[in-house]
Amino acid sequence: MAKAATTEIPDDDAKSLRGRPRSTQCHGAILDSVLQLMQKEGYNAVTIEGVARHAGVGKQTIYRWWGSRAELILEAFANYAADLVPTPDRGSLREDLEAFIAAGFKRLSRDYGAIMRGLMADAVLDPDFNKILREAFIFKRRAATRVILERGVKRGEIAKNADLELMTDMLFGPVWFRLLVQHAKLDAGFARQLVGAVIGAFAPAPRASRGRE
Repeated sequence: MAKAATTEIPDDDAKSLRGRPRSTQCHGAILDSVLQLMQKEGYNAVTIEGVARHAGVGKQTIYRWWGSRAELILEAFANYAADLVPTPDRGSLREDLEAFIAAGFKRLSRDYGAIMRGLMADAVLDPDFNKILREAFIFKRRAATRVILERGVKRGEIAKNADLELMTDMLFGPVWFRLLVQHAKLDAGFARQLVGAVIGAFAPAPRASRGRE
């Protein structure tokens, strides 16, 4: 991760930013600071005061731009992960989904697991933040999944009338459960099992064989 720039913006000067586009340099310094502090200290240790000190800005600057600590962390995380939502196209729905899910597992196991658990916990307690989390992060992952599933429909790998929203729920539900409960691994083996079960549930009906005339 890039080192955060230090940009000192006194609170009196920050007042003039309200209602205007955010200072790009200051905005970037704050988000970089969030990522660096999370990497160093963990999700629960990140505070508005700590981010402000690390970025070289006043606390009120942060509070004017973000409604809560959770919103600040989410924007930093979502921006960082924005380019990490693949939609592989290998000519096979099974291979595409396995690659898509396995790539997510690697990130959750290595870097993102604790962050996502923290964000989900905040979302449970705060309905407004729950909405923000869905729109900024979860819906983008669901949209990428739908692209892959729609290609599978076109190739005839799943039924034309398959409920793609339900399929997406069935793919993500076990992932979130294992992430939150941590009772079993998120690994390539589980990705294969999960994809196989979901595709099997929505496979096209076999064509009836024609009888002899």
